Amino acid sequence: MYAAPLEQLRGDYAGMASDWTVPQRADLYSGEEQAVWRLLVERQSALARRYACREFLEGLETLGIGDTIPDFAAVNARLDALTGWRLVGVPGLIPDAAFYDHLAHRRFPVTVWIRQREEIDYLVEPDLFHDFFGHVPLLTDPVFADFMQAYGRRAIDAGPENIDRLARLYWFTVEFGLIRTPKGLKAYGAGILSSAAEVKHAIEGEAVERVPFDAAMAMQRPYEIDKLQPTYFVLDDFRQLLDRPAAH
Repeated sequence: MYAAPLEQLRGDYAGMASDWTVPQRADLYSGEEQAVWRLLVERQSALARRYACREFLEGLETLGIGDTIPDFAAVNARLDALTGWRLVGVPGLIPDAAFYDHLAHRRFPVTVWIRQREEIDYLVEPDLFHDFFGHVPLLTDPVFADFMQAYGRRAIDAGPENIDRLARLYWFTVEFGLIRTPKGLKAYGAGILSSAAEVKHAIEGEAVERVPFDAAMAMQRPYEIDKLQPTYFVLDDFRQLLDRPAAH
């Protein structure tokens, strides 16, 4: 989502279309960018095998996420057949209205640039690795895929007065959600699974509040973007997301 003037954002917004999308140009990534991707994928895949929920791991395997930056067109051929979702390239953060419209039409915006090596452990704006590795695997799961579309539709209906509440719900579910499984507490949020520090903190941290998921409570809870989270909401089943309205 979009939270700053264009001149303060990192992406190249000059050539975007009216819906804020840009071509990916998968053939133009440099050797260094591919090396950063490999480093991140190797590290986070190892952590995911220990800390991620089954649905996320199955998505990683199904999409064949490997040691080269994925070509969105190739991924779309698989993803569309599974759940009807497609990826669209974006230059970075985009306005809420555009973001919600893409979700409502089963299009997930993925940033086309990737962080630099010195930013491996922390990045202010979401990059290609966060968006793709963190979010896309769960779009292969039918229940979570339906929730993401429902979230976009309800966000459009809710209007701008509910943007803050909606952002909190997204933050505590899609970005930083946990879920109880037969194998114990696992992560599904992209902000957790794309961060080496956050994933261990969320599951094993001692000074952490983990509370049963409640949409109304989540929409009232403030959060900070530049710290490890002190609070996580825990699902028992992804279907709980569909049982809760996104803005009321």
